[in-house]
Amino acid sequence: MSKSLASCGGYVAGSHALIDYLKYTTPGFVYSVGITPANTAAALGALTVMHDEPERLAQLADNSRLFVKLARQAGVNTGTSADSAVVPCIVGDSQRCLALAHALFDRGISVDPIMYPGVPDELARLRFFITSEHTAAQLERTVGILAEELDRLGIARPRQAPAPANV
Repeated sequence: MSKSLASCGGYVAGSHALIDYLKYTTPGFVYSVGITPANTAAALGALTVMHDEPERLAQLADNSRLFVKLARQAGVNTGTSADSAVVPCIVGDSQRCLALAHALFDRGISVDPIMYPGVPDELARLRFFITSEHTAAQLERTVGILAEELDRLGIARPRQAPAPANV
């Protein structure tokens, strides 16, 4: 719910048996608490906007596809990213990942580094959060600057296999 609905946490739906199993066997649930009224309202508000303004979802999907396409054309390792508004740039080294995040911030691009121990060091990455409000020019500029900074920091940009036809 935190990424998709401007709220916090997550939600699991399932049979009573599944929920009981998860509650009592998954450590994360042992100390879990119910969602706050404010986070519930934020999630409900996001769902309402998505229902009432489907054009925003269509624009988000278009922007996400464009970003992945541009990044792959620039040789950025986006992993298996497809059909998601959260797009990784896999750097493969936590120290360089942090340096890249700082370099991009200095150039006006805010992007979150995900590093060891959150992921194995060889999978350290930046996570770009694409929105329906981004313009094509902003996405193009971001990918251009990302490619420049990857080169400047000596981070390899291996060419990937061609993206699926729908990207």
